[in-house]
Amino acid sequence: MTRRLRSLGFLTIGLFDRDDPRAGHETTLSIIERGEDLGFDSAWLRDRHLQYGISSPVAVLAAASQRTSRIRLGTAVIPLGWENPLRLAEDLATVDVLSGGRLEPGFSVGPPPRLDDVAAALYPDTVEHEEFGYERLARLRRFISGEPVSTRAGIEGIEEFSERVEPHSPGLAERLWYGAGSARSAAWAAENGFHLLTSSVVQAGESTDFDQEQHTQIRLYRESHPAGEHARVSQGLVVIPTDSATPEQRRRYEAYADARRGRVGIPQGPRGLLFAEDLVGTAEQIAEQLLSSRAFPEVDEVAFALPFDFAADDYAQILDDIAGRLGPLLGWAPAT
Repeated sequence: MTRRLRSLGFLTIGLFDRDDPRAGHETTLSIIERGEDLGFDSAWLRDRHLQYGISSPVAVLAAASQRTSRIRLGTAVIPLGWENPLRLAEDLATVDVLSGGRLEPGFSVGPPPRLDDVAAALYPDTVEHEEFGYERLARLRRFISGEPVSTRAGIEGIEEFSERVEPHSPGLAERLWYGAGSARSAAWAAENGFHLLTSSVVQAGESTDFDQEQHTQIRLYRESHPAGEHARVSQGLVVIPTDSATPEQRRRYEAYADARRGRVGIPQGPRGLLFAEDLVGTAEQIAEQLLSSRAFPEVDEVAFALPFDFAADDYAQILDDIAGRLGPLLGWAPAT
């Protein structure tokens, strides 16, 4: 079946200069503001720890919540291996309250990449005892849901203590996403009631065809989820419409996609990761490619990824063309 695209979003990594980090963060906030003005339904941030991309998406989204009024604000994704679930629950609830219930947090599990390099700083005394799997995420959701985290509650002297994470934001626990890249993780997300974030990277299964494997994982998720066909699935691909691009921009966009095309169809690394091909062309060309694929017609929400190292003017042109040209061809109408 082909679903009408009802939610159009975008994802950014928020690059910045090492010696002038404020400028990059301001650019990210401006992009989110532009997205709201264009009618996008959601804006998503991706973590980049110990790199020159957003390391604290929750903090940036707190700022974005005060510059916007409607657009949903998501993370795709927060790797929980870097986080204390109780403290993260407090931060997420705070931002959700500030935003008026617009937060859409997405997560992944597993140990931080190259854990040996950061273990002494991140978990100097406990790394051997840390649990980096699904239970870490389940614990976070319990905390967000309002389950007790402390046996101390009530008034002591002039201070009052709560047994749960405060502030409590009703409804936030029902807006949690899981970034799945394998059939196993997609099934787990469904069986445990998380929404599904699927991206431009999946783990190879029976084939090396990215589109086929992503479609298989989406179908498994919907068949395993209590909500079935109504379960929320968001697809994230790199799409670069060129309708209003300058000739120089088109050349750079094509060169960007060409440089990454060699990895398509070839399983990468020990996990056999498959990468989607970046889609560059007119809105009509990209819409035709998406609608003729297996996976895209299975979703009704997208978070198209902005290429990591493009300039602010490039992002503005891409967002303008996605909202003004590509989205309507996919059945989407801008929010008001």
